[in-house]
Amino acid sequence: MKYIEYVNQLIRNEVKLAGRIVLFGQNINAGSCLSGLTKNLKVKSGLIINTPNCENTLCGVGFGLMINGVPSIYFMKQQDFLLLGVDHLVNTYNLLRTKNVRGSFTIVSIIYDCGYGGGQSALNNFADFCSIARIPGYTITNAVDARTIINKHLISPGFRIIGVSQRLFNDELIQSVKGTPNRDGSLFQYTKGKDLTIVCFNFSFPYGWELSQKLVPKRLQASLFSVNTLTPINWDQIMINLKRTKKLVLIDDSKSANTACDNFLATALDNCQIKKKLILKRKFSQLWFKPQADNLKVNYSQVINKIIT
Repeated sequence: MKYIEYVNQLIRNEVKLAGRIVLFGQNINAGSCLSGLTKNLKVKSGLIINTPNCENTLCGVGFGLMINGVPSIYFMKQQDFLLLGVDHLVNTYNLLRTKNVRGSFTIVSIIYDCGYGGGQSALNNFADFCSIARIPGYTITNAVDARTIINKHLISPGFRIIGVSQRLFNDELIQSVKGTPNRDGSLFQYTKGKDLTIVCFNFSFPYGWELSQKLVPKRLQASLFSVNTLTPINWDQIMINLKRTKKLVLIDDSKSANTACDNFLATALDNCQIKKKLILKRKFSQLWFKPQADNLKVNYSQVINKIIT
């Protein structure tokens, strides 16, 4: 099953079981339905509204419904358009933190990270938005985190953003994994090993999973973690593992100058005696704003050789 088909299936199951709920966004039940993200949405006693492009207003509508106790989901076709709603993301949300608001407002945002959009794909770091006002945010990278995050957070009280990767839409979903989330679903551990700790950020989990599988024939056991939220989280679970393995491979596919892994890396260097570390991040050329493939280039053989030697 494709990534986008699975995410769509989970969303449809959640909203059709909800009571009154408002789903809104541009062409969410018309045309391509956001490339399949919102295909075949149905609600029991709520509304599905196709809206014009007025992102600031739509963010305000979601918070207004939330104040009045009405659950709502705003499906946004492109994350960079969310900049137009930054006033509400910061000021309105900060005001609501001080109130006893029981409603639910979720923004499901497509992270335009497929590369061929040129400059529009430059803003692919989900952490940048979450850090604006310490907004709870969750990235979806595989079947395990998709189930946990959508079932737990899509219509729960409060406000959050859920990010899905345009780059992964048509990829086959990684379903063979078995992951264990921490209490709030901000961090998942997929494998346990004594030789190496792999930590993935943004939407880089597929790279980490492939690396962990390529280590098996080498008789190397890796602990694989994926960080799914970018607001401050507790790193203790990874630190305990890293103190044992003393080897770290960190993978971050974001394009921000302030990458999501920076806080973790500072904590790891301060608390662990790391004998070997590899940081796999993007290398930018003068062409990075132009339309081109957007996959993070990982030389797995080279990475494994550096781990072994």
